[in-house]
Amino acid sequence: MKLSVCTTDDDYEAWRAIRLAVVPAERCDTVAELRAQDSRSRLLLVASVDGRVVGSGMADRSELAGGGFVAPRVLPDFRRRGVGSVLLRALADHCADLDLPVLRAHVDDEESFAFALRFGFAEVDREVEQVRVVGEERPPAGLPTGVEVVTLSQHPDLWSASFERFGREVLADFAAYTPLEISRTQWDTSWAGDPMFLALFDGQVIGCAGLHRDTDQPDRAENALTAVRRDWRGRGVASHLKRRALQWAAANGIREVYTWTQAGNAPMRRLNEDLGYVTTRSSVTVARALPLPM
Repeated sequence: MKLSVCTTDDDYEAWRAIRLAVVPAERCDTVAELRAQDSRSRLLLVASVDGRVVGSGMADRSELAGGGFVAPRVLPDFRRRGVGSVLLRALADHCADLDLPVLRAHVDDEESFAFALRFGFAEVDREVEQVRVVGEERPPAGLPTGVEVVTLSQHPDLWSASFERFGREVLADFAAYTPLEISRTQWDTSWAGDPMFLALFDGQVIGCAGLHRDTDQPDRAENALTAVRRDWRGRGVASHLKRRALQWAAANGIREVYTWTQAGNAPMRRLNEDLGYVTTRSSVTVARALPLPM
């Protein structure tokens, strides 16, 4: 077996092919999106057996404070041959080289969970997937006086400018088991959807919602960040923005929208349910101390 670092567009496409084969129900970043997220801390690997790419891996600083995140993936026909173990150890070594004390990962099925347990991981959190079939969408309710909605494409500078006041506040309120740690660069490159609807008051962003369209399955989309500033919550802003996104989806040939929400974020799960989303499955966050045992 051979491990290779992704450097060329062909490498990134091979990495994407594994990701799409192993996680077919979720959108995968395009090569351009993956390139935009490149950093000194981020490592993308592909694993080959007899010249065929059979696995992939990603390691980086976790978006949750104080640790690293890894995602080893192997095609079903090549599991239980040591490929996943080799990938995991390489990814864990990379995080250890970054002086990160904790390693985290997401597992979505019993086989992956058992694999994680063998390496000493333990469950620390859960997320739930909620899915919405798109149909004839009714218009959103009105907004508080003085609030207007624009799209990020109309005002491309607003997103980065919103980071200090809006971004830091809504990220601090995530219902994760440990605080998020998101840089401005990460905020700028991967947290805004297209489209992204922004609620403004007095020229400042007070709320957002949008979609990440699946380029591999154009009739599906994932909800981008839905959030409202603390002093504007409970006034219908989030519901209005999500309905705007659903209207856009209906007008642009999208048949299904899905979102992942922290299990502890009861208000957002209830909002999604009120909008017709149905809970379908869960994902487990696992963690363990670094380094991995020999």
